[in-house]
Amino acid sequence: MIGVAVVGYGYWGPNLVRNLAETPGAKLIWVCDLKKDRLAGVQLRYPTVQITDDFDEVLRDPRVDAVAIATPVSAHYMLAMKALMAGKHVFVEKPMASTSEEARRMVEEAARRRLILAVDHTFIHTGAVRKMREIIENGLGDIYYYDSVRVNLGLFQHDVSVIWDLAVHDLSIMDYVLPEKPVAVSATGMGHVAGEPENIAYLTLFFESKLIAHIHVNWLAPVKVRRTLIGGSSKMIVYDDLEPSEKIKVYDKGITLNGNPQADGKKVHDMRVGYRTGDMYAPQLDMTEALGRELKQFVDCVMTNGQPIADGHAGLRVVRILEAATQSLAQRGRVIELEPARLIA
Repeated sequence: MIGVAVVGYGYWGPNLVRNLAETPGAKLIWVCDLKKDRLAGVQLRYPTVQITDDFDEVLRDPRVDAVAIATPVSAHYMLAMKALMAGKHVFVEKPMASTSEEARRMVEEAARRRLILAVDHTFIHTGAVRKMREIIENGLGDIYYYDSVRVNLGLFQHDVSVIWDLAVHDLSIMDYVLPEKPVAVSATGMGHVAGEPENIAYLTLFFESKLIAHIHVNWLAPVKVRRTLIGGSSKMIVYDDLEPSEKIKVYDKGITLNGNPQADGKKVHDMRVGYRTGDMYAPQLDMTEALGRELKQFVDCVMTNGQPIADGHAGLRVVRILEAATQSLAQRGRVIELEPARLIA
Protein backbone atom coordinates (compact mmCIF):
# COMPACT_ATOMS: atom_id res chain seq x y z
CA MET A 1 0.00 0.00 0.00
CA ILE A 2 1.19 3.51 -0.88
CA GLY A 3 0.63 5.97 1.96
CA VAL A 4 -0.72 9.27 0.62
CA ALA A 5 -1.38 12.72 2.08
CA VAL A 6 -3.55 15.42 0.49
CA VAL A 7 -2.43 19.01 1.02
CA GLY A 8 -5.13 21.61 0.37
CA TYR A 9 -8.79 20.96 1.06
CA GLY A 10 -10.45 23.86 -0.75
CA TYR A 11 -12.06 23.49 -4.20
CA TRP A 12 -10.23 20.46 -5.65
CA GLY A 13 -8.89 18.78 -2.52
CA PRO A 14 -12.16 17.00 -1.61
CA ASN A 15 -12.17 15.34 -5.05
CA LEU A 16 -8.62 14.08 -4.48
CA VAL A 17 -9.56 12.78 -1.03
CA ARG A 18 -12.66 10.98 -2.32
CA ASN A 19 -10.79 9.30 -5.17
CA LEU A 20 -7.69 8.39 -3.16
CA ALA A 21 -9.87 6.81 -0.49
CA GLU A 22 -11.20 4.51 -3.24
CA THR A 23 -7.98 3.95 -5.22
CA PRO A 24 -6.64 0.37 -5.07
CA GLY A 25 -3.13 0.30 -3.65
CA ALA A 26 -3.45 3.69 -1.93
CA LYS A 27 -3.93 4.35 1.78
CA LEU A 28 -5.04 7.90 2.60
CA ILE A 29 -3.26 8.88 5.83
CA TRP A 30 -3.35 12.69 6.14
CA VAL A 31 -5.37 15.67 4.93
CA CYS A 32 -3.64 18.99 5.53
CA ASP A 33 -4.95 22.54 5.19
CA LEU A 34 -4.00 25.82 6.85
CA LYS A 35 -7.70 26.51 7.50
CA LYS A 36 -8.59 23.78 9.96
CA ASP A 37 -12.30 24.62 9.79
CA ARG A 38 -12.28 23.16 6.27
CA LEU A 39 -11.19 19.82 7.71
CA ALA A 40 -14.14 19.45 10.08
CA GLY A 41 -15.99 17.00 7.86
CA VAL A 42 -13.01 14.88 6.83
CA GLN A 43 -12.89 12.61 9.88
CA LEU A 44 -16.66 12.23 9.92
CA ARG A 45 -16.54 10.67 6.48
CA TYR A 46 -13.05 9.13 6.72
CA PRO A 47 -12.55 8.31 10.42
CA THR A 48 -9.13 6.70 9.93
CA VAL A 49 -7.66 9.77 8.21
CA GLN A 50 -5.68 12.24 10.31
CA ILE A 51 -6.02 16.01 9.86
CA THR A 52 -3.51 18.78 10.47
CA ASP A 53 -2.58 22.34 9.54
CA ASP A 54 1.14 21.53 9.81
CA PHE A 55 2.71 20.37 6.52
CA ASP A 56 5.96 19.45 8.27
CA GLU A 57 4.04 17.00 10.45
CA VAL A 58 2.90 15.24 7.28
CA LEU A 59 6.44 15.08 5.90
CA ARG A 60 7.83 13.65 9.14
CA ASP A 61 5.44 10.68 9.00
CA PRO A 62 7.35 7.67 7.60
CA ARG A 63 4.05 6.10 6.53
CA VAL A 64 3.60 8.83 3.88
CA ASP A 65 5.10 7.79 0.55
CA ALA A 66 3.44 10.41 -1.65
CA VAL A 67 1.87 13.86 -1.36
CA ALA A 68 -0.98 15.23 -3.51
CA ILE A 69 -0.94 19.05 -3.63
CA ALA A 70 -4.13 21.02 -4.34
CA THR A 71 -3.32 24.52 -3.09
CA PRO A 72 -3.16 27.89 -4.88
CA VAL A 73 -0.55 27.91 -7.66
CA SER A 74 1.72 30.26 -5.73
CA ALA A 75 2.33 27.55 -3.10
CA HIS A 76 2.96 24.63 -5.47
CA TYR A 77 6.71 25.12 -5.79
CA MET A 78 7.48 25.47 -2.09
CA LEU A 79 5.30 22.55 -1.04
CA ALA A 80 6.42 20.24 -3.86
CA MET A 81 10.11 20.94 -3.30
CA LYS A 82 9.81 20.30 0.45
CA ALA A 83 8.02 17.03 -0.25
CA LEU A 84 10.59 15.92 -2.84
CA MET A 85 13.49 16.80 -0.55
CA ALA A 86 11.79 14.76 2.17
CA GLY A 87 11.80 11.76 -0.20
CA LYS A 88 8.08 11.85 -1.05
CA HIS A 89 6.59 11.31 -4.50
CA VAL A 90 4.47 14.26 -5.66
CA PHE A 91 1.18 14.69 -7.48
CA VAL A 92 0.56 18.41 -8.04
CA GLU A 93 -2.40 20.34 -9.38
CA LYS A 94 -2.09 22.22 -12.65
CA PRO A 95 -0.42 24.47 -13.51
CA MET A 96 2.48 22.83 -11.67
CA ALA A 97 4.24 26.12 -10.79
CA SER A 98 4.06 29.90 -11.19
CA THR A 99 7.11 30.09 -13.47
CA SER A 100 8.98 27.81 -15.84
CA GLU A 101 12.10 28.17 -13.69
CA GLU A 102 10.22 26.77 -10.67
CA ALA A 103 8.79 23.96 -12.81
CA ARG A 104 12.25 23.14 -14.16
CA ARG A 105 13.71 22.89 -10.66
CA MET A 106 10.88 20.59 -9.59
CA VAL A 107 11.54 18.28 -12.54
CA GLU A 108 15.26 18.21 -11.82
CA GLU A 109 14.77 17.56 -8.09
CA ALA A 110 12.42 14.64 -8.80
CA ALA A 111 14.85 13.16 -11.33
CA ARG A 112 17.81 13.62 -8.99
CA ARG A 113 16.04 11.72 -6.20
CA ARG A 114 14.40 9.17 -8.54
CA LEU A 115 10.93 10.19 -7.39
CA ILE A 116 7.67 10.32 -9.35
CA LEU A 117 6.43 13.82 -10.21
CA ALA A 118 2.97 13.84 -11.78
CA VAL A 119 0.90 16.86 -12.83
CA ASP A 120 -2.89 16.88 -12.59
CA HIS A 121 -3.75 17.32 -16.27
CA THR A 122 -7.11 15.67 -15.64
CA PHE A 123 -8.62 16.05 -19.11
CA ILE A 124 -6.04 13.85 -20.82
CA HIS A 125 -7.34 10.94 -18.75
CA THR A 126 -10.93 11.33 -19.98
CA GLY A 127 -12.28 8.81 -22.44
CA ALA A 128 -13.03 11.62 -24.89
CA VAL A 129 -9.48 13.03 -25.05
CA ARG A 130 -7.90 9.59 -25.14
CA LYS A 131 -10.17 8.71 -28.06
CA MET A 132 -9.21 11.98 -29.80
CA ARG A 133 -5.54 11.06 -29.60
CA GLU A 134 -6.28 7.62 -31.03
CA ILE A 135 -8.20 9.12 -33.96
CA ILE A 136 -5.51 11.74 -34.64
CA GLU A 137 -2.82 9.05 -34.70
CA ASN A 138 -4.74 6.75 -37.05
CA GLY A 139 -7.25 8.57 -39.22
CA LEU A 140 -7.15 12.38 -39.38
CA GLY A 141 -4.35 12.80 -41.92
CA ASP A 142 -2.27 15.96 -41.77
CA ILE A 143 -3.46 18.20 -38.93
CA TYR A 144 -4.43 21.70 -40.10
CA TYR A 145 -5.76 23.39 -36.98
CA TYR A 146 -6.80 23.09 -33.34
CA ASP A 147 -9.53 25.60 -32.38
CA SER A 148 -10.95 25.71 -28.86
CA VAL A 149 -13.48 27.79 -26.93
CA ARG A 150 -13.65 27.52 -23.14
CA VAL A 151 -15.91 30.21 -21.69
CA ASN A 152 -18.38 30.71 -18.83
CA LEU A 153 -19.62 33.32 -16.35
CA GLY A 154 -17.02 33.16 -13.53
CA LEU A 155 -15.38 31.76 -11.46
CA PHE A 156 -13.06 34.81 -11.12
CA GLN A 157 -9.61 34.05 -9.74
CA HIS A 158 -7.74 36.74 -7.84
CA ASP A 159 -4.22 35.34 -8.12
CA VAL A 160 -4.05 34.21 -11.76
CA SER A 161 -5.42 35.37 -15.11
CA VAL A 162 -7.98 33.48 -17.19
CA ILE A 163 -5.06 32.06 -19.22
CA TRP A 164 -3.58 30.27 -16.21
CA ASP A 165 -7.02 29.18 -15.00
CA LEU A 166 -8.79 28.00 -18.18
CA ALA A 167 -6.30 27.86 -21.07
CA VAL A 168 -4.13 25.46 -19.07
CA HIS A 169 -6.74 22.76 -19.79
CA ASP A 170 -6.54 23.19 -23.57
CA LEU A 171 -2.75 23.45 -23.53
CA SER A 172 -2.48 20.16 -21.65
CA ILE A 173 -4.90 18.51 -24.09
CA MET A 174 -2.94 19.86 -27.07
CA ASP A 175 0.32 18.64 -25.56
CA TYR A 176 -1.17 15.14 -25.33
CA VAL A 177 -3.09 14.78 -28.61
CA LEU A 178 -1.13 16.78 -31.20
CA PRO A 179 1.81 15.16 -33.00
CA GLU A 180 4.09 18.22 -32.60
CA LYS A 181 4.82 20.92 -30.05
CA PRO A 182 4.34 24.68 -30.59
CA VAL A 183 7.35 26.88 -31.29
CA ALA A 184 5.81 30.32 -30.63
CA VAL A 185 2.74 31.93 -29.06
CA SER A 186 0.85 35.20 -29.33
CA ALA A 187 -1.80 36.32 -26.83
CA THR A 188 -4.17 39.25 -26.46
CA GLY A 189 -6.68 39.91 -23.72
CA MET A 190 -8.21 42.35 -21.29
CA GLY A 191 -9.23 42.72 -17.67
CA HIS A 192 -12.54 44.41 -16.95
CA VAL A 193 -12.44 44.41 -13.15
CA ALA A 194 -10.17 46.99 -11.54
CA GLY A 195 -7.19 45.45 -9.78
CA GLU A 196 -7.92 41.96 -11.09
CA PRO A 197 -6.05 39.95 -13.78
CA GLU A 198 -7.27 39.50 -17.35
CA ASN A 199 -10.67 37.84 -17.61
CA ILE A 200 -10.74 37.30 -21.40
CA ALA A 201 -7.91 36.17 -23.68
CA TYR A 202 -7.14 34.79 -27.13
CA LEU A 203 -4.07 32.62 -27.70
CA THR A 204 -2.58 31.68 -31.06
CA LEU A 205 0.10 28.99 -31.19
CA PHE A 206 2.45 28.44 -34.10
CA PHE A 207 4.20 25.22 -35.13
CA GLU A 208 7.02 24.24 -37.48
CA SER A 209 4.44 22.84 -39.91
CA LYS A 210 1.30 24.59 -41.22
CA LEU A 211 -0.59 23.51 -38.11
CA ILE A 212 -2.04 26.44 -36.17
CA ALA A 213 -3.89 26.47 -32.84
CA HIS A 214 -6.24 29.03 -31.35
CA ILE A 215 -7.69 29.12 -27.83
CA HIS A 216 -10.42 31.49 -26.60
CA VAL A 217 -10.96 31.70 -22.83
CA ASN A 218 -13.38 34.00 -21.01
CA TRP A 219 -14.86 34.42 -17.51
CA LEU A 220 -17.49 36.90 -18.73
CA ALA A 221 -19.55 34.79 -21.15
CA PRO A 222 -23.35 34.50 -20.71
CA VAL A 223 -23.22 30.76 -21.47
CA LYS A 224 -20.85 27.91 -20.71
CA VAL A 225 -19.07 26.53 -23.78
CA ARG A 226 -16.46 23.76 -23.87
CA ARG A 227 -15.95 23.00 -27.56
CA THR A 228 -12.89 22.07 -29.64
CA LEU A 229 -12.54 21.60 -33.40
CA ILE A 230 -9.60 19.73 -34.89
CA GLY A 231 -9.26 19.77 -38.66
CA GLY A 232 -7.26 17.27 -40.66
CA SER A 233 -6.72 16.51 -44.33
CA SER A 234 -8.77 13.30 -44.08
CA LYS A 235 -11.30 13.89 -41.29
CA MET A 236 -12.33 16.45 -38.67
CA ILE A 237 -13.25 16.19 -34.99
CA VAL A 238 -15.73 18.13 -32.88
CA TYR A 239 -15.19 17.64 -29.15
CA ASP A 240 -17.96 19.07 -26.94
CA ASP A 241 -17.27 18.33 -23.28
CA LEU A 242 -20.77 19.45 -22.24
CA GLU A 243 -22.44 16.76 -24.36
CA PRO A 244 -23.74 14.06 -21.98
CA SER A 245 -22.90 11.12 -24.25
CA GLU A 246 -21.65 11.96 -27.76
CA LYS A 247 -18.73 14.15 -26.68
CA ILE A 248 -16.68 13.22 -29.76
CA LYS A 249 -18.03 13.44 -33.31
CA VAL A 250 -15.85 12.56 -36.29
CA TYR A 251 -16.77 14.06 -39.67
CA ASP A 252 -15.61 12.66 -42.99
CA LYS A 253 -15.43 16.13 -44.48
CA GLY A 254 -12.72 18.12 -46.21
CA ILE A 255 -11.47 19.54 -49.49
CA THR A 256 -9.91 18.04 -52.62
CA LEU A 257 -7.78 19.69 -55.31
CA ASN A 258 -7.94 18.78 -59.01
CA GLY A 259 -4.29 17.83 -59.39
CA ASN A 260 -0.89 19.15 -58.48
CA PRO A 261 -0.01 22.51 -60.10
CA GLN A 262 3.71 21.80 -59.98
CA ALA A 263 3.34 18.37 -61.52
CA ASP A 264 0.76 19.42 -64.15
CA GLY A 265 2.33 22.75 -65.03
CA LYS A 266 -0.86 24.54 -64.01
CA LYS A 267 -0.96 27.86 -62.28
CA VAL A 268 -2.20 27.97 -58.71
CA HIS A 269 -5.20 30.15 -59.61
CA ASP A 270 -6.31 27.52 -62.13
CA MET A 271 -6.72 24.94 -59.39
CA ARG A 272 -10.28 24.03 -58.48
CA VAL A 273 -11.22 23.17 -54.91
CA GLY A 274 -13.74 20.40 -54.37
CA TYR A 275 -15.61 19.60 -51.18
CA ARG A 276 -15.95 16.15 -49.68
CA THR A 277 -18.95 15.47 -47.46
CA GLY A 278 -19.15 12.02 -45.97
CA ASP A 279 -20.58 10.40 -42.86
CA MET A 280 -20.40 11.46 -39.23
CA TYR A 281 -19.94 8.99 -36.43
CA ALA A 282 -19.73 9.28 -32.66
CA PRO A 283 -17.36 6.66 -31.20
CA GLN A 284 -18.16 4.91 -27.95
CA LEU A 285 -16.18 6.38 -25.05
CA ASP A 286 -14.88 5.08 -21.76
CA MET A 287 -16.86 7.02 -19.12
CA THR A 288 -14.60 6.14 -16.16
CA GLU A 289 -13.98 9.19 -13.95
CA ALA A 290 -10.78 10.81 -15.21
CA LEU A 291 -9.40 11.78 -11.80
CA GLY A 292 -9.82 8.25 -10.47
CA ARG A 293 -8.00 6.83 -13.51
CA GLU A 294 -5.26 9.45 -13.14
CA LEU A 295 -4.66 8.78 -9.44
CA LYS A 296 -4.63 5.02 -10.04
CA GLN A 297 -1.91 5.57 -12.65
CA PHE A 298 0.07 7.73 -10.20
CA VAL A 299 -0.11 5.09 -7.46
CA ASP A 300 0.89 2.37 -9.95
CA CYS A 301 3.87 4.48 -11.07
CA VAL A 302 5.00 4.92 -7.47
CA MET A 303 4.79 1.14 -6.99
CA THR A 304 6.61 0.22 -10.21
CA ASN A 305 8.78 3.29 -10.82
CA GLY A 306 6.78 3.90 -14.00
CA GLN A 307 6.27 7.12 -15.91
CA PRO A 308 2.91 8.95 -15.69
CA ILE A 309 1.41 10.33 -18.91
CA ALA A 310 1.39 13.86 -17.46
CA ASP A 311 4.83 13.86 -15.88
CA GLY A 312 6.89 16.85 -14.81
CA HIS A 313 8.16 17.40 -18.35
CA ALA A 314 4.59 17.72 -19.67
CA GLY A 315 3.78 20.12 -16.85
CA LEU A 316 6.89 22.17 -17.64
CA ARG A 317 5.97 22.44 -21.34
CA VAL A 318 2.54 23.82 -20.41
CA VAL A 319 3.96 26.32 -17.90
CA ARG A 320 6.45 27.55 -20.51
CA ILE A 321 3.56 28.33 -22.88
CA LEU A 322 1.54 30.02 -20.11
CA GLU A 323 4.54 32.14 -19.18
CA ALA A 324 5.23 33.14 -22.79
CA ALA A 325 1.53 33.89 -23.38
CA THR A 326 1.51 36.16 -20.33
CA GLN A 327 4.56 37.96 -21.70
CA SER A 328 2.86 38.36 -25.08
CA LEU A 329 -0.32 39.59 -23.40
CA ALA A 330 1.61 42.39 -21.72
CA GLN A 331 3.00 43.42 -25.13
CA ARG A 332 -0.35 43.40 -26.96
CA GLY A 333 0.13 40.17 -28.81
CA ARG A 334 3.80 40.20 -29.76
CA VAL A 335 4.86 36.74 -30.92
CA ILE A 336 7.06 35.08 -28.28
CA GLU A 337 9.33 32.25 -29.34
CA LEU A 338 9.27 29.16 -27.13
CA GLU A 339 12.77 28.10 -26.17
CA PRO A 340 13.28 24.36 -25.62
CA ALA A 341 13.41 23.42 -21.94
CA ARG A 342 16.94 22.84 -20.67
CA LEU A 343 17.24 20.36 -17.85
CA ILE A 344 20.22 19.16 -15.89
CA ALA A 345 21.16 15.69 -17.09
